[in-house]
Amino acid sequence: MYILLALIPTVCWGSIGLISGRLGGTSYQQTLGMTAGAVLFGLFSLVYFHEPITRMSMLVGVASGLCWAVGQFEQFQSMKFIGISRTVPISTGLQLVGTALAGVLLFHEWKTTKMVTMGTIAVIVLIAGAAMTSLRDKRAAAGTSEPLEAGRGTIAIIISTIGYVLYTVIVTGSGLDSKTVLFPQSLGMILGAIIFVLFSRQQVWHKATAKNIMTGLVWGIGNFFMFMAIPKVGLAISYSLAQCGIVISTFGSIWLLGEKKTKREMVYITIGSILVVIGGVTLGVMKG
Repeated sequence: MYILLALIPTVCWGSIGLISGRLGGTSYQQTLGMTAGAVLFGLFSLVYFHEPITRMSMLVGVASGLCWAVGQFEQFQSMKFIGISRTVPISTGLQLVGTALAGVLLFHEWKTTKMVTMGTIAVIVLIAGAAMTSLRDKRAAAGTSEPLEAGRGTIAIIISTIGYVLYTVIVTGSGLDSKTVLFPQSLGMILGAIIFVLFSRQQVWHKATAKNIMTGLVWGIGNFFMFMAIPKVGLAISYSLAQCGIVISTFGSIWLLGEKKTKREMVYITIGSILVVIGGVTLGVMKG
């Protein structure tokens, strides 16, 4: 029963790219709509958990949410440039590597030789998996594979990774209970989205923006059930299962959204996704 709770974030977070891709809109519209949905769910969590909002939790939450907005916006950008099926495994792998390194360098989480050995192997596996999913079939005939803007996609993923890593590091470094920063985080998220909108010259007040509120609600549901599952099944299992969402994003974008891949590229993506999941699960078990 409780394992099913832990699987809800997997399904929700794995579906975000598919939902936003289906709903459409620019990266600006998707980010603004998603953060609006996150605020609605942040309000719900505020009522449900009854956690007091202090000045520190507000500062930490808003700062973390701003970083998340950067990470999510740039991930949406990357999806436009190189496709969901490449963005999600690479992004997930780099996020896991980044948070693992932050845990070692800043919080000294790897305390034993066994943890250092397992962690190093996991990081290598993650990097290899992310690299595999980015490989192209050079022998593919013209038009059989999705066109890429590799340079812009690479920059977007790097910035996205930095944003996502800071999003988690700020909360971890504060020592606050994550539940106390859920609502302030959502305020930081929508503030970041508004800042992006103000500096853009694109039309953002569009029906696609309103539609993408659903994306934020789905993200919020996943976030909520993650906190519900951790006390029941533990951080290790919850964290590990969450990484499996990349399978939904990666293959759903190919089968449901019609991203074109050659047989060789499907092999690369399949092997790469498996490696990212293995690396993520290993790090999850270590954290537990």
